[in-house]
Amino acid sequence: MPGQLLDVLKVLLLVLLYLFFVRVVRAVWVEVDGPRPRRSRARRDRAATPAAMPSPAPSVVGPAGVGAPAGLVVIAPPEAAGRRYALDEELTLGRAPGCRITLDDTFVSQLHARVFEQAGTWFVEDLGSTNGTFLNRDKVAGPAAMRPGDRLRVGSVVLELVT
Repeated sequence: MPGQLLDVLKVLLLVLLYLFFVRVVRAVWVEVDGPRPRRSRARRDRAATPAAMPSPAPSVVGPAGVGAPAGLVVIAPPEAAGRRYALDEELTLGRAPGCRITLDDTFVSQLHARVFEQAGTWFVEDLGSTNGTFLNRDKVAGPAAMRPGDRLRVGSVVLELVT
């Protein structure tokens, strides 16, 4: 009996080592290649039509004024402070070229987070980033509602939601 138990434990150890190895390789692959950004249903439907055009990068606009659309304003780092990104129904943040807001920061993952609107409320969701996404100093674990004035930290970049 002890010999059989030892054989079962050996097999379990090998399976665990194999799963660990697969997980490490997958994590490295995602950081090197970057995952594909998720698309909302409306965006998938538009992409399926032949006349669909790729959505443009978010417009960088001046300071918020009366009637300006909702946006994210960079608070930090100082060299990018004041840059404003207009929000549409959904956008992604990260280092990957496919992201709507591309951030040149080593603490930001390829596809770090997404900001989306649902029923008139803006939400932020972490997309499995290495260093996490923070909303008002709280780590984002799932979709979290944002209000005007809330601060979103992605790596060392801090953005504020303005309407």
